[in-house]
Amino acid sequence: MSDKPRLNVGMVGYAFMGKAHSQGWWTAPRFFDLPARIGMAALCGRNAERTSQAAAQLGWASVETDWRAMVARDDIDLIDICTPGDSHAEIAIAALRAGKHVLCEKPLANSVAEAEAMAAAAAEAAERGVFAMVGFTNRRVPAIALARKLIAEGRLGTIRQVRAAYQQDWIVDPQVPLAWRLQKDKAGSGALGDIGAHIADLAQFLLDDRIVAASGTLETFVKSRPVQADGSGLAGAQAGEGFGDVTVDDAAWVLGRFAGGAVGSFEATRFATGRKNALTIEVNGADGTLFWNLEDLNVLNYYDNRIPAVEAGFRRILATEPETPYYSAWWPAGHIIGWEHGFTHQVHDLVTAIAAGEQPRASFADGLHVQRVLDAVERSAADRGIWLDV
Repeated sequence: MSDKPRLNVGMVGYAFMGKAHSQGWWTAPRFFDLPARIGMAALCGRNAERTSQAAAQLGWASVETDWRAMVARDDIDLIDICTPGDSHAEIAIAALRAGKHVLCEKPLANSVAEAEAMAAAAAEAAERGVFAMVGFTNRRVPAIALARKLIAEGRLGTIRQVRAAYQQDWIVDPQVPLAWRLQKDKAGSGALGDIGAHIADLAQFLLDDRIVAASGTLETFVKSRPVQADGSGLAGAQAGEGFGDVTVDDAAWVLGRFAGGAVGSFEATRFATGRKNALTIEVNGADGTLFWNLEDLNVLNYYDNRIPAVEAGFRRILATEPETPYYSAWWPAGHIIGWEHGFTHQVHDLVTAIAAGEQPRASFADGLHVQRVLDAVERSAADRGIWLDV
């Protein structure tokens, strides 16, 4: 029997993100020497039958149909929140006040006010040794972690520009039903918050800097959509009513200024026909450039501007060496890993930080700043793209 302490996890939500988080909790202790034994104690969902089926499939030991009952359980140490944004604040704050660590999916909340309340609760809890983290998993791709290291070492020199785009096409068809992600009261915003939050956080993570001013434009291309057959998760629409209004953006374009002087350009869209999950980011410095594409996530492209131009060109780095962050837990060099591994690395980082009594990153304070960026963009777009401080 291991003498490591046990960390029992309760997770709220079992759809797309719930599945991704579940495999992270299951896989991490089997590939990393974690400082705690992980117990997948309970899964929470509103429908008892569906939640029981999901728990059996995903490896959770028990089921709850009310998150409040899960938070009240003495045998649960950490609450993992994989629900739509409209419930993040209530669940996270209750869990922290109950002495539970919290992992919350991004974006942190649906509004700055909610995010501020969550960050305040997290700061108070941290004084008692209870910690909270936001799930920005792209930070934990080995190639991205390597890029951050190279930038910190000064390999790019003075950073001048960042350009990032997150392009999808899953709602290009106007007959795609009006899901919760297209309703502001559930999702907070559209492409801006759902995928724009990723690129805002990723740019700030790579530069170890913060966006301090922003200008934005938002567009909703399809204004109404068919109501889902069961009418689930929708505001102001019932099954069989036909069409309901889309109340979020379909695409966002943003200019940002960083505290350190760099300028960023960002695009988040669900209308890039042919692009399924194309997240790209490029950082330009006086001495070089780094470029990464999620659809080729094991590769980091590096241009060294200190080499004579006649010899220079982008160098393809396959980020699978044992010295690459996270990679030593996996396979021999060149044996690539996938998107889901970020969630395994997320568990590693969270559990390690908790065991050390240290604040895991991204913190709720980090998540709050991203929320303030999103809010500035939305307010800017409503006023013809004026520049606003974050």
